[in-house]
Parts: sequence; C-alpha cells; structure tokens
Amino acid sequence: PGEVCLRREGGEGVPPAWMSEMMPVLMLIGGLAAGSLSLDDELPVSEHAWRTGGAASGSSTMFLEVNSRARVEDLLRGIIIQSGNDACIVVAEAIGGSEEAFADMMTDRAHELGLTSASFANATGWPDPDHRISAIDLARLARLLIEDHPEYYGIWAEREFTHTGIRQYNRNPPLGVFSGAAGLQTRHPAETRSCLV
Repeated sequence: PGEVCLRREGGEGVPPAWMSEMMPVLMLIGGLAAGSLSLDDELPVSEHAWRTGGAASGSSTMFLEVNSRARVEDLLRGIIIQSGNDACIVVAEAIGGSEEAFADMMTDRAHELGLTSASFANATGWPDPDHRISAIDLARLARLLIEDHPEYYGIWAEREFTHTGIRQYNRNPPLGVFSGAAGLQTRHPAETRSCLV
C-alpha cells in the first residue's frame, strides 16, 4: 500500500477544483472525532453560503435554503455525494468563523499532515490562483480519509441521498460502472481537465 505505480509531474501544485472538497470533509470528521461536533448538530446556512455555493450560484449545490439549518450528517453527505459548495461553506463558517479563516485552517492542517503542496483559498475549490495542491498530495489525502476514518468511507460509494425532498445523485461516474469503484472524488470544471481521485 502507498506505492506510486505511475507518476508524471505528480508533485507540482495544480488547481484541484472540487477535488479539494476532501479537505473540508477531513476537517468535519476531525471535529466529530474530537467531540466539538455531532452528526445531529444543526448548522446555520448564511446568505454567503447560499449565494456563493447554493442554488443562486449556479454551481454544484445540495440546495440549502438561506437562513435555514442543516444537520451535520446531511452536510457530510451533501459534500461527499453531491459536491455541494453550499455545504462546504456552511461547514467552513461553523468551524472557522468565515470561509477565509477556514481556508487558512485547511492549509495549516494539510501541512501538519505532510501535504506540503497544499494552499487553499476557499472551502469549495472555486478557481483562485492561490488554491493549489499536487496530485500526489490529493492521493495522500484520500488515503488518510480511507485509512484513518473507515467508518465514513461507505458514504463515498452511496449512489444518492435525499435532502428536503430533493433527490441528489453521486457525481462520481465510475460508481456502478466499474466493479469495485467506491470513491472518492471526480470533477471536470473549465479550468482543469477531468479529475479523479
């Protein structure tokens, strides 16, 4: 385990787009493990989360309503299954006080974990010249999520979930197509080529 089979410019920091949503998941799971959060806690949905990452943004969203509250367990699924930018921002504001402060916390935590190429400018992976991480560090981050938090690993393979009556499907195309596919993240925004971790 951990052996690199093929590598081409794998250590170079690149725009990770929504691949970086693995980091808010790691931070959220860390809060659950530390007891500062529980799966049943309800976190507020700010206008910033709704406007920047919700339905109003036109981006990937779990359709949280402004000034509502969402359970941590639903937010976790919203990030993992739906790649909900609104869910990422809600988590960021609850843990860090603001999305900007949370981005700094993510960068610091990544460096503590040895992911030295990481530099996060926001919680979602929205394009920003200061938002970068290498392919090898994305692979290391995925391995940390799988090995250190196996109790949440099954969520990555869930094909869908329903929140406030809205059925939402996993954005990971290999699920159900390739035998053994169980996660973690995929994305293909305009700034980067198709991505898979």
